[in-house]
Amino acid sequence: MFQRNITSRMLAALGDNPVVMLHGARQTGKTTLVRTLAESEHRARYMTFDDAGVLAAAESDPAGFLAGLGGPVILDEVQRAPGLFLPLKAEVDRDRRPGRFLLTGSAHALLLPRLADSLAGRMEVLTLRPISQGEREGVTEGFIDALFAKRLPPLHPESSSSVSLESRVLAGGFPEVLTRRDRARRRAWFGSYITALLQRDVRDLAAVERLAEFPRLLSLLATRSGSLINFASLAGDAGIPQSTLKRYVALLEAIFLVEFLPPWFANIGKRLVKSPKIYLSDSGLMAHLLGLSAERIAEDRNLLGPLLETFVVSELRKQTAWCRAQPQLHHCRTQRGHEVDIVLEDHRGQLVGIEVKASATVSADDFRVLRDLSEALGPRFHRGVVLHTGQETIPFGKGLNALPIGALWRLGAKGG
Repeated sequence: MFQRNITSRMLAALGDNPVVMLHGARQTGKTTLVRTLAESEHRARYMTFDDAGVLAAAESDPAGFLAGLGGPVILDEVQRAPGLFLPLKAEVDRDRRPGRFLLTGSAHALLLPRLADSLAGRMEVLTLRPISQGEREGVTEGFIDALFAKRLPPLHPESSSSVSLESRVLAGGFPEVLTRRDRARRRAWFGSYITALLQRDVRDLAAVERLAEFPRLLSLLATRSGSLINFASLAGDAGIPQSTLKRYVALLEAIFLVEFLPPWFANIGKRLVKSPKIYLSDSGLMAHLLGLSAERIAEDRNLLGPLLETFVVSELRKQTAWCRAQPQLHHCRTQRGHEVDIVLEDHRGQLVGIEVKASATVSADDFRVLRDLSEALGPRFHRGVVLHTGQETIPFGKGLNALPIGALWRLGAKGG
């Protein structure tokens, strides 16, 4: 079993909030994590709404169900019992002791209006994403905090037993996939996973008439992972009206299959109207949808670029759950029209630019867009990094460094 790096933050949240919500995609390990906590650091009764009897009790008399629970309780898959949200608000207002309710859900809490409205100011929301590379190695990543430090710490050497980068990217982070070494068994798992999500989670959230369109839409989105979202073009390719397409994409976002990376502008208003980039939430899922394998990537290295960028964005999102800097993730187009793959902005307004390169060689020209960003931002620009598939750490000027992709889980890591 993997030790989850979000655990300490969950315990801190339970220490001062009456309700904590742990949401995330299905099969990321939410149930395993909360049941482990219930048996150790956070003693609580565990109940799941996947149990028909528990769900029926909650639906028939929500207030009575909550009143009879007693001490701290874990309610798993809470999105299946939306009638519980208002009575839960009343119960929390009656007794605001911290740690009373730990909820989990496979749908985005803030996209469930009844939950978000009922428990505003009473609930802390945490996201459990698939297994991070640091969690695979038994360490807590410190990459993001290292980027915002005054000086980069030394890079920990790679483990002699470490798996290859291509294997990491193709596998992604779902726990069940990581336990399966056979490629055919991984493909079978992803196929069943997608079917289960559509038949269950999508149906739980909305009445969708044409579920059969979703797998093809997911595959189309996989071909565009790391690109600016263009709903008109996507609707044309999918053969779906644009209004319907937007609703379908919102549902896929609600169940954590796709995520958006908003643009960065100094003018915050512009961030709200310019196009975001769209990403599949897991590089392994993306590789499955595109039919990619190590052999295909070896034959055509151009296939690695979007997959690698999706992998990096996914790993950075995971680390925001426990890093001190707590940055917002963006993409950015400089005044000269150059695109910066990823921009991290911390609470002080300091920015770090990251370029992802699917090559082992790095030249000064690879830093051109980061230098543009540095010139445009002045003192707000803290550091620029080019992540590459080689092994070398190379300085390219003040605040500019080339780092191997492995720095994501080796730079500033603790434990292990």
